[in-house]
Amino acid sequence: MTAEDIRARLSGVQYPGFPRDIVAFGMVRDVTVDQGNVVVELTPGTAKPEALAEIRQRIQQALEGLDGVRSIDIRTPAAGAAAGKSPFADRAPLPGVSHIVAVASGKGGVGKSTVAVNLALALQAAGRRVGLLDADIYGPSVPLMMGVPEARPQMSDQKKIHPVQHRGVALISMGFFLDDKAPVIWRGPMVMSIVRQFLQDVLWGELDVLVVDLPPGTGDAQLTLMQLVPVSGGVIVTTPQDVALQDVKRGISMFAAVQTPVFGLVENMSHYTCPQCGTSEPIFGSGGGKREAESLQVPLLAEIPLVPEVRAAMDRGEPIVIAEPEGTVAAAFKKLAGSILRALGTPAAPDS
Repeated sequence: MTAEDIRARLSGVQYPGFPRDIVAFGMVRDVTVDQGNVVVELTPGTAKPEALAEIRQRIQQALEGLDGVRSIDIRTPAAGAAAGKSPFADRAPLPGVSHIVAVASGKGGVGKSTVAVNLALALQAAGRRVGLLDADIYGPSVPLMMGVPEARPQMSDQKKIHPVQHRGVALISMGFFLDDKAPVIWRGPMVMSIVRQFLQDVLWGELDVLVVDLPPGTGDAQLTLMQLVPVSGGVIVTTPQDVALQDVKRGISMFAAVQTPVFGLVENMSHYTCPQCGTSEPIFGSGGGKREAESLQVPLLAEIPLVPEVRAAMDRGEPIVIAEPEGTVAAAFKKLAGSILRALGTPAAPDS
């Protein structure tokens, strides 16, 4: 049993809340093996104590019982000792960008991009300078939803990217660089490279809030974002049914693992509102978002109803905050924007 054998085994130990392993995450500083006595030295970085305890347990489970392993010693730097380089040591604020808000979901199909687009427009309506980064590389939908599917970003003389400006919001998306039929068939490193480029090589200018529409789940795009820039907070989108709610905990764990606050949950498709009679029907269940928020001890920021006009408005590139600014759904998104601004410590004026 060699140190290389142990590292190979540790590459199957996941960092809590992410599909990436602790070796790829940069947590394993050193491995030594002496006559079957294994010493694993960790760099805990920004991991919370409970996350670190779980990592230690997973390492123990991965190594115990292996042929040739007599003892396992898992070491972390003592309090006040040099901790080595954190996996998040390279975090740096984006020049000119005051806050980054990540919109995430545990699974697809819950309307996360709809929430991200309307949140960005509601923040802009509240008088903020706003950008929207579509980090859903495999399924970019922001160009269509914002009504600019044919737009193409321009390059500067310094090989930087000018974001598309539309409805007062700065936009970047993989959809601007693809035609309608071109699939994105990339492995993780390519996705990570594109997210990095969208963050660091786009001329965002002066922004109060950059909204990031993350892909579903907890994968490479999420990890890259968290490692590169400080995220002010996350918003997790779900629907009322149990199959969506059970994935919310993974999203919460992801943000907790990297010590990023979760501003709260948004329950999308909360209830169906009949456009003719105005009655409401909880076709996906009732109260699930509220119960989950209480269980996880995070706020329920908004309950967005399911109305046909939301879908129609997004399909024609005119989000509901723009199409029906005085409607009940737009009011829900504006309330959400107000909650986010208060969480950021920059509440909107009473008349916004």
